[in-house]
Amino acid sequence: MKIELTTENNGLKNWFGGSVLFKLGLIGFLTLILLIPSFLVQDLIAERQNRQQEVIREISNKWSGSQLVQGPVLVLPYKTTVLAKDSDTQKSSSREIITNIYILPENLNISSKANPEVLHRGIFDAVVYNSSIKVSGKFSPLELKKSGINPAMVQWEQAKVDIGLSDLKGLKNNPVIRLGNQNYEVEPDFTSLKLFSNNLVILPDLSMEKSTALNFSFDLDLRGSEKLSFLHLGKNTTVKIEGEWNNPSFTGRYLPDERSVSGTGFSATWKMPYYNRPYPQQWIEENTVLNTTDTIVKGINNSDSRAVFGVDFLLPVDQYQKTTRTAKYSILVILLSFLSLFFTELLNKKSVHFLQYVLIGAAMTIYYILLLSLSEQLGFNLAYIIASVATAGLISTFIWSLLKNRKAALLFTGILTMFYSFIFVILQLQDMALLVGSIGLFVIIASLMYLSQKISLEKNNDIPLNTEVL
Repeated sequence: MKIELTTENNGLKNWFGGSVLFKLGLIGFLTLILLIPSFLVQDLIAERQNRQQEVIREISNKWSGSQLVQGPVLVLPYKTTVLAKDSDTQKSSSREIITNIYILPENLNISSKANPEVLHRGIFDAVVYNSSIKVSGKFSPLELKKSGINPAMVQWEQAKVDIGLSDLKGLKNNPVIRLGNQNYEVEPDFTSLKLFSNNLVILPDLSMEKSTALNFSFDLDLRGSEKLSFLHLGKNTTVKIEGEWNNPSFTGRYLPDERSVSGTGFSATWKMPYYNRPYPQQWIEENTVLNTTDTIVKGINNSDSRAVFGVDFLLPVDQYQKTTRTAKYSILVILLSFLSLFFTELLNKKSVHFLQYVLIGAAMTIYYILLLSLSEQLGFNLAYIIASVATAGLISTFIWSLLKNRKAALLFTGILTMFYSFIFVILQLQDMALLVGSIGLFVIIASLMYLSQKISLEKNNDIPLNTEVL
């Protein structure tokens, strides 16, 4: 059946009331106006998300922050002689200065078991964990030939072994490092040596051994939040992490060689040689030949992302991210719903007043506030179902009362259900979201084009589009 639409040309007032093209223009204008509350809703979602981050930071500050385990690094003070020329007398003189030889582990083995848990603050959640970390390995022998080191100038009695942690507040025990055949309790380093942001050191006297090829081992009982990371410092680094968490995210430059994720926990193992590590095995501070001092020290202090890897303990559902993605489709859903309503009133030969379009648009905008508030209490999926059913039911009941047509109301209910179901499916997808979304929009536009074929704007018959339904 082909519908021909026209209005009697009874003057400017009648044209404003009945012109199909003018009404389409009003619908487009209203859709653009509704962009303003849509943006305000997205700002509200961002504000709530920022509040969540503030709560997470507060919990982390009281519990402990994200942890990055760094080291160990063996540091040997080294006495060298430099020549200095007096600018006035042009005479050269020599003086002794103390530099440092930094030696990284030949083998570095780390085994960690993390037990994450969720802490609640009101309606917000934060992930924290307790972990037990076992570190062992062996330092490399001191390289003399390539570095041009004079063994007699090495200050063996002033040796240090440095380890670093992002947040010392997370330490639950006083670590003891076993180096060679002796145990040493760590202590904070308050000297000018700041290899890491938070230094813990031992001061072994190596004047008897005069060797750096020493085994080491220590245990850390560590608390943290959200993330547990390590620094790739060994010539051969092996790290194994296990945890009772079913939603881990492996981060950093290196992905695990082996991984296993189940409904109750995960395990991951990294095995890395030093070829892709941004640090040499041994260097001397202020050695202009190697020209690596600034890069190395700065890189370690700033947790050089080229050598950091680990695991993030993600919350299973981030309702704010999903609500934000849903709100970004608001203008599309509103526009398509308005067009569907417009075709519905044309096919039923009954007009819907512009004010009633405004009320329907307001209901569809408030939908996102309802979704946000419910998702904070019930979770996103259940909140989406409740908000969608409530909004579709409200609008369909309103249209039923306007058009006095049950079939038209049921049809519009089906259209809204299809739109909200389509958005929900897109939200569940990752890599296929763009493909499915574009195909869905193509089908919707094709359907609207098919319906528009049944409408002619010839000025022949009088269909009361200017009727005001209040």
